[in-house]
Amino acid sequence: MSLLAILLTIAIAFAITLIIAPISIPLLQRLKFGQSIRKEGPESHQAKSGTPTMGGVMIIVAVIITTIVTLFGYGIDSFNREAFVLLFVLFGYGLIGFLDDFIKIVKKRNLGLTSKQKMLGQLVIAVIVYFILQSQGFNTAVGIPGTNLDLEFGWFYALFILVMLVGASNAVNLTDGLDGLVAGTASVAFAAFGIIGTTLELPTSVLVFTFAVVGALLGFLVFNKNPARIFMGDTGSLALGAALATIAILMKLEILLVIIGGVFVIETLSVMIQVISYKTTGKRVFKMSPLHHHYELIGWSEWRVVITFWLVGIICAGLGIYIEVWM
Repeated sequence: MSLLAILLTIAIAFAITLIIAPISIPLLQRLKFGQSIRKEGPESHQAKSGTPTMGGVMIIVAVIITTIVTLFGYGIDSFNREAFVLLFVLFGYGLIGFLDDFIKIVKKRNLGLTSKQKMLGQLVIAVIVYFILQSQGFNTAVGIPGTNLDLEFGWFYALFILVMLVGASNAVNLTDGLDGLVAGTASVAFAAFGIIGTTLELPTSVLVFTFAVVGALLGFLVFNKNPARIFMGDTGSLALGAALATIAILMKLEILLVIIGGVFVIETLSVMIQVISYKTTGKRVFKMSPLHHHYELIGWSEWRVVITFWLVGIICAGLGIYIEVWM
């Protein structure tokens, strides 16, 4: 995929998002589709209550349109199994998030679908993805980053896919707590996989989708940066996390996801550490989890936290690129 094609794909998704947003935000405001802020969260976040949510729909629409239009521009053969799987995952996990957001709005509460309902939906989609890949004789070996070693997972690869999709979608969801935090860190992570994929000359369908997400996220960031005019909600965060994991799977860079998505891993670990510590000792390691809230409560401004996490995301992405491309 040429540099011009990459820039064009990003530009199309970016433009579509910029066109959709000014229409969507006022509509969501009229429908009173505002975010409910949990009372346990930082007090400063209460002012964000009522900000339109479900902005993830904008991202998903922009990515789907850009991917389909661009791939058909390459020729109908470019729309292959990989493209279908990526769009299916993006739409499927986005639908779960949409239902979660919608219930929160209708019920005027911070809880939408139950954890069991969300988990069931996520698992069902992951299982379907596995069977689609397995039916085509997908390689079940997992490479060790920076080496020529492969570990053959065999039937265990099915469980591995389930863990990756569910884990990544929830990790990004946990990270989505500050204006522009996920939009920035996720765009960097997707861009990193796009750069690696271009270097390794991976299928055009995967690269087009990856850069379409980058463009859509950058467009969304225009309206999501502090002070945010719209939130992506679970509609966006669940879809983005699952899509990122699917890209890693299709590129056969599964373990590298842990490095490139380092910010999401750190955020998830902070929640796990907090829960385990409180249940075993009655003490909290952090003032609040996920980790971004801890830094807010020790006096950091929201922008300082977000920019710091963006920088960490860039470092993780750079490390992932270095390991895969130059080691």
